Amino acid sequence: MQTEESRYEIETHPWKPWLPVGAKVLFMGTFPPGNHRWSMDFYYPNPTNDFWRIMGLIFEDDPQALYIPAEKRFDLSRIKALTERYGIAMSDTVKKARRLRGNASDKFLEVIEGNDPADLLAAIPQCTDLATTGEKAADVIAGITGTEAPAMGRYTIWDMSENRSIRIWRLPSTSRAYPLRLEKKAAYYRDMLSLAGVL
Repeated sequence: MQTEESRYEIETHPWKPWLPVGAKVLFMGTFPPGNHRWSMDFYYPNPTNDFWRIMGLIFEDDPQALYIPAEKRFDLSRIKALTERYGIAMSDTVKKARRLRGNASDKFLEVIEGNDPADLLAAIPQCTDLATTGEKAADVIAGITGTEAPAMGRYTIWDMSENRSIRIWRLPSTSRAYPLRLEKKAAYYRDMLSLAGVL
């Protein structure tokens, strides 16, 4: 008999981690939306998601700096240049997942396999801060690292090894479904980036 879960196939994350040399911060969301919602082949591809607007507001004082309105897509070349210039790495907390409602909602995302941040951080030894973007991402990372998921805008210390500790942050979701104004979301991100020495 077919169960509710088996109606939906297991999906594998489509992208490799983005790990610029010298990265100081690693952002980790949950899992990308279906590719019918992509405006580019990179992290936070949905044109209605505000992650890149937050980055535009913080780094260029313009939420539309990384967006091309006439084409309804983000400017991937500018995004990659910005992340390389400021030392921002990107990945997600989930490698394999099943969408129980067939949509992008974290609430109905079944995690099949998580993504161990230790493997990512080993490749970026100057990184001091891991920032999760949303409650589900924070919970997944807490489960993998054996830490407590921090409160919004706060961090917990993960003693990754004898000689390396990482601040793990919980930041607000950049989805429009999360009820917080863009400027208020950006304030949380700016505080984290400042403490990490990026700003």
